[in-house]
Amino acid sequence: MKTNGAKSPLYERFLRAQRRTRIMIGLARFAILALFLLVWELAADWKWIDPMLTSKPSMLWTSFRDLAFHGDLFHHTRITGTETVVGIALSMALGTAVAVLFWWSTFASKALEPYIVVLNALPKVALGPIFYIWLGDRYSVYGMAIAISVIVTIMMVENGFKEIGRTKLKLMQSFGATKGQMLRMVMLPASVPHLVATLKVNVGLTLVGVIMGEFLSSKAGLGYLIIYGGQVFQMNLVMVSVAMLALLSVFLYGVVNLLARVASKKYHHEA
Repeated sequence: MKTNGAKSPLYERFLRAQRRTRIMIGLARFAILALFLLVWELAADWKWIDPMLTSKPSMLWTSFRDLAFHGDLFHHTRITGTETVVGIALSMALGTAVAVLFWWSTFASKALEPYIVVLNALPKVALGPIFYIWLGDRYSVYGMAIAISVIVTIMMVENGFKEIGRTKLKLMQSFGATKGQMLRMVMLPASVPHLVATLKVNVGLTLVGVIMGEFLSSKAGLGYLIIYGGQVFQMNLVMVSVAMLALLSVFLYGVVNLLARVASKKYHHEA
């Protein structure tokens, strides 16, 4: 909204209000985290909780410094991050391919739908020993990551296909377009918002799968550090690993949000 090339006072007030809201939200987030850490530290100092069992923020910082500069914390974080990224990519590729198959063939969709429902309801942790035997201790982590996220990917992408207006497809069909052309020119471009939403969900799901896989079979990664720290009763190691896991999830979600904004701008520009 501009008048004579300048923004109107009403629009300027709106922008200032938006900036103030963003600043207040950021400050509130920081205050919640700071309050949580302060209560945790004081509860340990005043013996409301046992720091041997729960640790405390000041001890975590010391442990983080030692593990980061004299240990292999970043090595384990890199392994978990790599496994998660690979798991997300494979889950998205495989899940999208199966969703395309279901859209392409109604027969395949109806024939395989009961198996998708059963696999979605199946507790994935029960598959851990199977993946360990089939894939070994290294690749079983990827098996767990994909098993947890691929079914959700299939269901979300397929639902996104179903929500796309049939008018455009009927119009293309009337002009003699093939299914491949409809998929390439309409279905996939129009499904960008659904693919982005699926990708956001998959960040958390795949990370859960990776950690579960590392719990069961891995000899490296943050999941391995958590299990090892619990076995030797080093709660500082466990808490530092959990904190690194939280930071890793925030980083991955931020990358996905950045990709989502780029994809959204491209999609709206092309639309």
